[in-house]
Amino acid sequence: MKRICVDMDEVMADTLGEHLRRYNDEFGEAVTREELFGKGLWEVVSTDRQSSLRAYLDDEEFFANLPVFPGAREVLESLSQRFDIYIATQAMSVPSSFRAKYQWLQRHFPFLPPSRYVYCGDKGILRADYLIDDLPRNLMRFEGTGILYSAPHNMTVSGFDRVNDWREVAEYFRDKA
Repeated sequence: MKRICVDMDEVMADTLGEHLRRYNDEFGEAVTREELFGKGLWEVVSTDRQSSLRAYLDDEEFFANLPVFPGAREVLESLSQRFDIYIATQAMSVPSSFRAKYQWLQRHFPFLPPSRYVYCGDKGILRADYLIDDLPRNLMRFEGTGILYSAPHNMTVSGFDRVNDWREVAEYFRDKA
């Protein structure tokens, strides 16, 4: 069976939504996804607030209750009938996220065994046929076919196959196996 690695944050889980919610609540602002077109949140927030952005990630509860992107569960469950699915998350950049990410995956994707969770720092180590990720740098290091999952920060990036949502992921893999 061919192997698909899938990033968690901003591909399966709405991490940016939680980051925006916490930031807007704390500072009384209304930063939206649309304002981030081609930029990351870190690029639009003033430098004196950067430590707050990091503190949200370091909160062990940050990753615990992230919303699942629509269709992610259903599409991955369907794909798991024809592909070996692995979740590859850069948890090494936020070590406090390990337990919460594990529990989140168990709760929302119970059909994927924990032996298919890959906590890594550099996704260039992954050996798979496909990697679905929102960060172009991860796709550039990957030796298989990189698929860019659209997120506000990567909307100006080209050079990769791109999917905008989980319906498009299902379509992309419809005739592959």
